[in-house]
Amino acid sequence: MKPIPVAVLGATGSVGQRFISLLDGHPWFRVVALAASDRSVGQKYSDAARWVLNEPMPDYARDMVVLPANPDSVQAQIVFSALHNEIAKDLEPQFAQAGAAVCSNASSYRREEDVPLLLPEVNGEHVQLVKIQRQQRGWSGCILTNPNCTSTGLTVALKALDDAFGVKKVFAVSMQALSGAGYPGVPSLDIIDNVIPNIRGEEEKVEWEPRKMLGKLKDGKVDFADIQFSAHTNRVAVTDGHTVCVSVGLSASHSADPESAEAVLRAYAAPLSARELPSSPRPAISVRSEPDRPQPRLDRFTGKGMTTVVGRMRRDPILDLKFVVLSHNTIRGAAGGSIYNAELLVNENLL
Repeated sequence: MKPIPVAVLGATGSVGQRFISLLDGHPWFRVVALAASDRSVGQKYSDAARWVLNEPMPDYARDMVVLPANPDSVQAQIVFSALHNEIAKDLEPQFAQAGAAVCSNASSYRREEDVPLLLPEVNGEHVQLVKIQRQQRGWSGCILTNPNCTSTGLTVALKALDDAFGVKKVFAVSMQALSGAGYPGVPSLDIIDNVIPNIRGEEEKVEWEPRKMLGKLKDGKVDFADIQFSAHTNRVAVTDGHTVCVSVGLSASHSADPESAEAVLRAYAAPLSARELPSSPRPAISVRSEPDRPQPRLDRFTGKGMTTVVGRMRRDPILDLKFVVLSHNTIRGAAGGSIYNAELLVNENLL
């Protein structure tokens, strides 16, 4: 196909940098614009951005001039938003009104009834909500969002178990990487030799977002999944990769032993519409049998950072099963997730 012109908003931040890295050489998309705050506008990207990724800055981005983040300056069919929530709330609808498909990492519109909250390997059919959105809001573009980076891997694992056994209750404790706080993020004197047992707003997201994603699309709305959630969210001294310790209560608990649950997770595959896209996780879920895996440093780049890794599956003495989930928070849980959503939008002829 002819390359689709795309842009990155919030391009100088850590998630914006991840977008730029992942879009380098993308088979469908060509970056035509990078936009950021006023202090960066007019500068070459290599001068404006303090590059924080291990991967080198892509050559294509170095000499691109940073543009103002508005539809008059940035013209592309797809706009990837790494904007802060307060800014995204005002700017993203402007781009959708101007005809762009906004694939957002921000949380500003996740709770809107007509905005898809997407994990293509979980609820790809929810992308059809953009038809309702366009009709109701009177714009030719659209907004679609990816979930909080902690909700991401958790929901993928729960989807497989819910399909097989029916998930009724979830107790989750997160150990979230530093990169989830952006750059410069958490002060070093706060996190060295420490765990911070509170991340503002995270617990509410982890308790709410999976219910929307695991819900059913019916008559142009999502019926939320009837699952109870309790979450504790913690910041730990890990660079990348969110780890979540999970206990679940199941409807079909009589048939849900650890071995059958592992088999279900290994066999899980994305729907056909989301299975063979450029960013599709291969496999969707990787199950580790070792007693001390998954670990962020060893397993976060499984499937190029897009695969959800599950391990330590065992019986839970209070609920039914307990296990550990790991996912790469800035790839699958942020920029890579938004790119995957854009690919699904294109594949469903909804651009």
